[in-house]
Amino acid sequence: MQLFKRTTHIDFMSKRRLALIFSVILMLTSVGSLITQGLNFGVDFTGGSIIEVGYTKTVELDSIRQALKKDFSDAQVQNFGSSREVLIRIAPRNDISGVELSRDVLSALKSASTDEIDVRRVEFVGPQVGEELTTQGVFAILYALGFIFVYIFLRFQWQYSAGAVSALFHDVIVVVGFFSVLQLEFDLTVLAAILAVIGYSLNDTIVVYDRIRENFRKLRKVDALETVNVSINETLARTIITSLTTMLVLLALFFLGGELIHGFATALLVGVVIGTYSSIYVASTAALQLGISKADMEPVKKEGGNEDGSQV
Repeated sequence: MQLFKRTTHIDFMSKRRLALIFSVILMLTSVGSLITQGLNFGVDFTGGSIIEVGYTKTVELDSIRQALKKDFSDAQVQNFGSSREVLIRIAPRNDISGVELSRDVLSALKSASTDEIDVRRVEFVGPQVGEELTTQGVFAILYALGFIFVYIFLRFQWQYSAGAVSALFHDVIVVVGFFSVLQLEFDLTVLAAILAVIGYSLNDTIVVYDRIRENFRKLRKVDALETVNVSINETLARTIITSLTTMLVLLALFFLGGELIHGFATALLVGVVIGTYSSIYVASTAALQLGISKADMEPVKKEGGNEDGSQV
C-alpha cells in the first residue's frame, strides 16, 4: 500500500500536445467510421425478431444459414455463448406474425437437422419502436451532457464546465467509434453502458477539479500549469485504484457474464480506460487552455469589507 500512498511527480501537462494529437486521431477515426460504416444496430433499434435456440451438440452455422436461406434469406446467424447456442436475427416482416415466424424458423431448422432443438427465447421489436429508441437514446446522451454542464457551472466556473463536457463528449465519441470500427452489435445495453461511462468519467473529472481548486488556494506562488500538474499527481493513486478495481469487476462480467451483457461490459471497459485518460488530458487541459487561474478562486471583495466578505 506504500506505493499508492506516495505522491508522484509526473509532468503530465508537458505531454498535453501529444495527448491532443492522440485524442484528435481517436475522434477522427471514430467519426470517419461512423460516417463510412455506421453502427451495427441490434434489433432493439432496427426492429425485427430474435430467436435463440439450443442444440444438444455442436452445430455448424453454415448448415443453419442454408436451412433458412429459402424463406429467410436476410437472417443473421451467430453463436451465442457456446457452439451449441445459436442466435438468429431476422429483419421486420409485415406478412407474418411473430408467432408464425418463430414456428416457421423452428420448422426449417428441424428439417435440416436430426438433433433436438430447444427454443430458448423469442423477441420481437417493431420498426417504429426501434426508431423511437434510437431518437430517445441520442436525446438521453445530449440531455445528460447539458445538465452536467449546468451542474459544474454552478459548482465551479464555466471553464471547468466546458472542460468536463468536452471530455465527456470525447469519451462518448470514442466508445461509439470503437463499436463502429469493430462492427460490434450496438443495442440498449451498450447505450446504458455509455450513460454509465458519462457518470464514471464525470466523477473522475470532478475529483481532479476539486483538488485543482484546493491547490489554487494553498499554493500561492505556483502558476496554473504547475497547480494542475500537482493536483493530477495528488489524485493519481485514487484514480488508479478506482480504475483497476472497476476493471476487475468488468473483466469478470466480460468473461463470465454471458452474451447478454457482453456488449455492456465491453463498452464499460473501453469507457473506463478512456474516461481515466480524458479526466487527466482532456478535461484538465481544456480548462487550463480556457484560462483557469488563481483569481477565480479568490473571494469577492465587498466595498468596506474584508477579503472574506465580513464587514469592517
